Amino acid sequence: MKNLIIIAFITLGFTAFGQNDKKAESLLNEVSTKIKSYKNISLDFKYELNNVSENIKQETRGDVVIEGEKYKLNILGVTRIYDGKTLYTISPEDEEVTISSNNTEDESTITPSQMLSFYEDGYSYKMDIVQTVKGRKIQYVKLIPIDTNSEIKHVLLGIDATTKHIYNLIEVGKNGTKTTLTVNSFQTDEPISKTLFTFDKSKYSDYFINKID
Repeated sequence: MKNLIIIAFITLGFTAFGQNDKKAESLLNEVSTKIKSYKNISLDFKYELNNVSENIKQETRGDVVIEGEKYKLNILGVTRIYDGKTLYTISPEDEEVTISSNNTEDESTITPSQMLSFYEDGYSYKMDIVQTVKGRKIQYVKLIPIDTNSEIKHVLLGIDATTKHIYNLIEVGKNGTKTTLTVNSFQTDEPISKTLFTFDKSKYSDYFINKID
């Protein structure tokens, strides 16, 4: 789930949680409605992974543009382009392009559909703390796995109380690992190229093409 939570910022849906905190439900529905009203969303974000007991600390930045089911994501030197039917994973370091028509079975692959189902199924939620960050009031909602065998202890979703945009997401694992994603910039309805979500094979003529059925 460490990579999957990236798309949570723009694809959360909150219609199937069942009995939960009414205030949290109302806030999450506001966020979901607002997000879905945009034609496209562009994000720059920071990704942090910490595990004190294992002495692990990682930090990187990335960016993503999403329009409906289509997206282009850049993170850890890899570009992923999804045109609505096919996922292209471009790795300059390996000089390889992986092409997949069905990427939902791979947990390390970032897809909007997986994030949507991840939050709609198997989580209860309630209002949590409020923090002021750089003058912004951030209301947290705590999501708790219903499955007691889940590797995730809980997820905290930070929402800007004024804009109803997602500020950050903190996933806490039962093994002590904490993964945090923080939005540095949030742009909506920007003019984007018609070919942004199109894979141009001619640019990668020297790359190994790996097709996965």
